[in-house]
Amino acid sequence: MNTIARVNSMPTLFDTFFGPSVAARPYITRYTKPAVSTPAVNVKDTESAFLLEVAAPGVKKENFGLSVNQQVLTLTFKNEQTTEENKDAYVRQEFSFQSFERSFRLPKTVNVDGIKATYTDGILTVELPKAEEQKPEVKQIEIA
Repeated sequence: MNTIARVNSMPTLFDTFFGPSVAARPYITRYTKPAVSTPAVNVKDTESAFLLEVAAPGVKKENFGLSVNQQVLTLTFKNEQTTEENKDAYVRQEFSFQSFERSFRLPKTVNVDGIKATYTDGILTVELPKAEEQKPEVKQIEIA
C-alpha cells in the first residue's frame, strides 16, 4: 500500500506539461496574459571599455531608448502594433504593446560623454568607454 501511495503522489506526464489537472482547478479563464520578457544582456569588461550586448532579434532600433542619469544607464524598449482585418461582414482589430526597462549602475570609471550604441543583426551593443585614470600629481613643496 505504501508503494501505491508514492506512485499516485507523483505527477503524471500530462500534469508535467499542462500543470495540475483541469478538475483540480477552481475555474478556467479563457484569456491568458502574455508573458513579458526582458532580453538577455551580456556584459564584457575589456581594457578600454565595458560592452553591453542585448539580444533583441526582430526589433527596430527606433524602438530603443538609452539615457544616463546620475551614473545610471537606463535601456528602454516600447513597441506598439495594430492589426486590422476586414473580411466579409467581420472586422477584427488587435492591439499589441510590448515594453521593458532595464537599468545599470555605472562605475565611476565610465566616461559618460563617450557612450556609443549600435544595433546589428538583432544585437544592441552599448560601448561604455573607461575614463583615463587620474594619476595623482606629485607636487614638490619647497620648505622655507
